[in-house]
Amino acid sequence: MSTALIVIIAVVVVVVIGLLALAASRRNRTRQVSKVQTKALHDDVDHHREQAQQSRGEADLAEERARRTAAEAELEERKATERERELEEQE
Repeated sequence: MSTALIVIIAVVVVVVIGLLALAASRRNRTRQVSKVQTKALHDDVDHHREQAQQSRGEADLAEERARRTAAEAELEERKATERERELEEQE
């Protein structure tokens, strides 16, 4: 009977060690997944910030182009007015 008891205890110890190893492996895997998810979220935040910065740059460039176009329109309007006066003076 003592041999059977020793075998049962050994089997129980092996099963408990296996369960502990499995639990540790799951915790480690969960920790790794958590780290990867956190890194992915940080990368996502960085991507959105880069996109926002790029959009601001494009908006600034568009504003500058609009100012230049308005200035060119103003210049053309002055030229037209000046030419119109010249024609009126000639008549």
